[in-house]
Amino acid sequence: MTQAAQRGLAAIGPAILLTATSVGAGDILTGSLAGAEAGLAVLWAVPAGITLKWTLTEGIARWQMATGTTLLEGWVTRLGGWIQWVFFPYLLLFTLVTSGMLASACGVAGAALIPLSDLQTSRMIWAAAHSLTALVLIWFGGYALLKRVLAVCVGAMFFTVLVTALLLTPDWSAVARGFVPSLPASGTGWVVGLIGAIGGTMALISYGYWIREEGRTGHEGLRACRWDLMLSYAVIGVFGVAVVIIGSRVQVRGQGTALALLLADQLGLSLGPIGRSLFLTGFWAAVFSAMLGVWQSLPYLFTDFLSLRRGAGAASGVERSRPYRLYLAAMATIPLLLVRWPVEKLQLAFGLTGAMLLPLLALTLLIMNNREAWVGREFRAGLGLNCVLGAALLFFTLVGGREIAQLLR
Repeated sequence: MTQAAQRGLAAIGPAILLTATSVGAGDILTGSLAGAEAGLAVLWAVPAGITLKWTLTEGIARWQMATGTTLLEGWVTRLGGWIQWVFFPYLLLFTLVTSGMLASACGVAGAALIPLSDLQTSRMIWAAAHSLTALVLIWFGGYALLKRVLAVCVGAMFFTVLVTALLLTPDWSAVARGFVPSLPASGTGWVVGLIGAIGGTMALISYGYWIREEGRTGHEGLRACRWDLMLSYAVIGVFGVAVVIIGSRVQVRGQGTALALLLADQLGLSLGPIGRSLFLTGFWAAVFSAMLGVWQSLPYLFTDFLSLRRGAGAASGVERSRPYRLYLAAMATIPLLLVRWPVEKLQLAFGLTGAMLLPLLALTLLIMNNREAWVGREFRAGLGLNCVLGAALLFFTLVGGREIAQLLR
């Protein structure tokens, strides 16, 4: 790779990882179901969700550029013990559930593209193959290799899903009307779900570690992060719009990752075998790139948390450390036991954990980025950012309470 290419990849490396980790099976399934059930009237929820997630991630970068510490380090050193007892169980549960869901989704994609036996056996084989491949890539390649691999996966994901949406020749006037905020006749549930699903959850915290790998600091680092986030969330936004358009043109019913196969089959009726294969390729690229990003980032969080708990400060040489590799090996193997579970059980646990993190992020960022003694006057969040964070706190608290109430009925 030339030096110019290496510099370019370094400049957008965190954006690539954020994009890859933020988009997975959940975004595709939620977006396609929203389009199928509510039509193009929910398109405006995509930029609304992107705005909220951009503000949260910018707040994380703002804290780090102002203090030189990650959000997790700020939590542990500034907010006391309560945040640690909230975060650590959440991290373990999120790791187990998300790893199981991503392995299952990769298994479905692999079995659909290259069947090895019956669907269930193929799914199990491909789930294990993807999980162990991700383990090897992260173990030996680390952050540097991951940027290169994910650049290819994100490009394939974006291209195939966008082309699939364009081949369906949507009604562009209806698409334009969909960006005008309104509530669809089917209710507000799909609007709420789409705003909450687009743009990821734990990836927002992991972003701080990727920008630390690039050595970003101060005002210049914050400007680089803002461009990062604009690029990443622009790609995620276009992807989300494309998935809603695809969903609006096909009739699908079902739950879990098997819905991707139903969606691909319906696209095959409209676009032929090429359209089916194109969508499945994009689905595979999305879930495998999400797996790679999650496999790299969650052990990083675990290792850093242990170091901070011991009072040793932020961890260094993380990817070669024993805690990192033990956690990586565990998350690449133990959750494979969940691949046999009904997807609904995994969705229940994932819904409960996802409902907790985002309001916690919004609340703590409102506290931390408005303490002048902590971040300095020049890095304090302005009125506009605080208003969006306040709206995010209100929205995700209501969404989380609603989701938990529905799941526990």
